[in-house]
Amino acid sequence: MQCPWPAILVAALPALAPRLAAQQDVTKAIAEFKKADSGIAQVFETAHGYAIFPSVGKGAIGIGGAHGNGYVYERGRLIGHTTLTQVTVGFQFGGQAYREVIFFKDKTALDDFTRGNFEFSAQATAVAIKAGASADLAYNGGVAIVTMAKGGLMYEASVGGQKFSYKPVTSK
Repeated sequence: MQCPWPAILVAALPALAPRLAAQQDVTKAIAEFKKADSGIAQVFETAHGYAIFPSVGKGAIGIGGAHGNGYVYERGRLIGHTTLTQVTVGFQFGGQAYREVIFFKDKTALDDFTRGNFEFSAQATAVAIKAGASADLAYNGGVAIVTMAKGGLMYEASVGGQKFSYKPVTSK
């Protein structure tokens, strides 16, 4: 009798490939944040959790929008998937891609996010990552936001907000 494992592995690869690619995107994004500011490593370690968006696309001509898919971690363990949607209005033109991570200081802040339909108003401020940025990182309402440009060019003087959805990871 032949061993069924090779056939089982081949059958499972299409289902595992997206998860492996997503994990590689997250690992690469975290490495890029740490490369830009080595102090951010401690923030990843001490935060109760974080939502990371390896790539967010943004574009605008007067009215702008952004969208990205992300992953939510609690104490380093994947607990769910999230989406970011942003609408902005004002003087703006161009397109860009960026990474974003939202750190949750404690369980209460993470629980607020995972209840779904979480929003940041126009007053929420994100820290653009650069060497030493983590030293100035302050939690506001238990949340701290860090962004990193990936590419593109955007001229912008606008207001808007970000809205998030959350879906827990299901165990099989």
